[in-house]
Amino acid sequence: MLFFLDFRVTPKELSLDELFDIWEKEAEVAVGALEAGKLLSLYKVSGQRRVVGIIDAESHDELDQILMTLPIAHYVEVQAHPVREYTAFAEDVRNRWGAATSTS
Repeated sequence: MLFFLDFRVTPKELSLDELFDIWEKEAEVAVGALEAGKLLSLYKVSGQRRVVGIIDAESHDELDQILMTLPIAHYVEVQAHPVREYTAFAEDVRNRWGAATSTS
């Protein structure tokens, strides 16, 4: 299952050094997930404490477990949206969602 993730880092009472210490640990985990193919893409939004990406999770449960165990989990707000490959959507459109083409 593919999910679009939108992370907004909310450092609360952290100093800048504390934030970067945690973010460094998070970056190591993220790069490892990219290399392992679990994260399909990940981008830092310029000028913001925000990261967006696509993850391939086996289930909603796995997604929740991953997000809750991130090093930065206590300092981030996450929105996760299920997504699908656009080419599959385009095929559905071409096939008119599998509906019968005969008229009544």
